[in-house]
Amino acid sequence: MLYTISEGNERTGAMTESIEIQLKKGALELCVLALLARRESYAYEIASTLAAGVGMGEGTIYPLMRRMQNDGLVDTRLVESSSGPPRKYYRLTAIGRAAFTAQKREWRAFTDAVNQLLGGT
Repeated sequence: MLYTISEGNERTGAMTESIEIQLKKGALELCVLALLARRESYAYEIASTLAAGVGMGEGTIYPLMRRMQNDGLVDTRLVESSSGPPRKYYRLTAIGRAAFTAQKREWRAFTDAVNQLLGGT
């Protein structure tokens, strides 16, 4: 099949967008663990930080937080709020800290290998 230049650009743009989405999804749990390793936080604050930092949407955070809680990576506590309903704060458990350490090590090894293949340092 032959493609015109504009069709090729559209396909390349769609493929690039798809790759970007998959990379973000793959790194999302690690990013959340990194934020919670610094301090406890509530889901909206985590989502806002990730939206600003890596462009992840808010809708992806809530299911992930539920799964992380079910997996024992995070604990929660409710904190009364003066401006609305209580906020559910998340903090890492010992299992979550161990998972963060392991995932961070794996991420660095992976990115080092990819950078080497790409010709970077």
